[in-house]
Amino acid sequence: MTIRRMDNVGIVVDDLETTIGFFRELGLELEGRATIEGEWAGRVTGLGDQHVEVAMMRTPDGHGRLELSRFIRPAVVADHRAAPVNALGYLRVMFTVDDVDATLERLRARGAELVGEVVQYREVYRLCYIRGPGGLLVGLAQELG
Repeated sequence: MTIRRMDNVGIVVDDLETTIGFFRELGLELEGRATIEGEWAGRVTGLGDQHVEVAMMRTPDGHGRLELSRFIRPAVVADHRAAPVNALGYLRVMFTVDDVDATLERLRARGAELVGEVVQYREVYRLCYIRGPGGLLVGLAQELG
């Protein structure tokens, strides 16, 4: 049996509204929102009785999704948002954009900060990492040629 597709990447956030606005500005579409709570959900996550607000964001091509979750119960227990790029575990999500500079300017208006600098990899890509809402690490890549 083989994998059929990657369904989504889950990101725990502290401010769901701000994060939804940030990813909308990037070009993702809000697919839906829900509140998930109760013992049944905790059986999946191993967290017991939980209460979580969830927003599903979809890329314009319909193939990629981000599941943004804000935990009300239980409380968040760890925070690795300030981890450097060489830290173990989940690190960042990367998006291909039409124009890195224009995208960066739009996202700066929503609080995004450039991590290093915008660089060019050969004649293939222009790339950068930014910190978005709550310190989320996001990569932007512009295909050249």
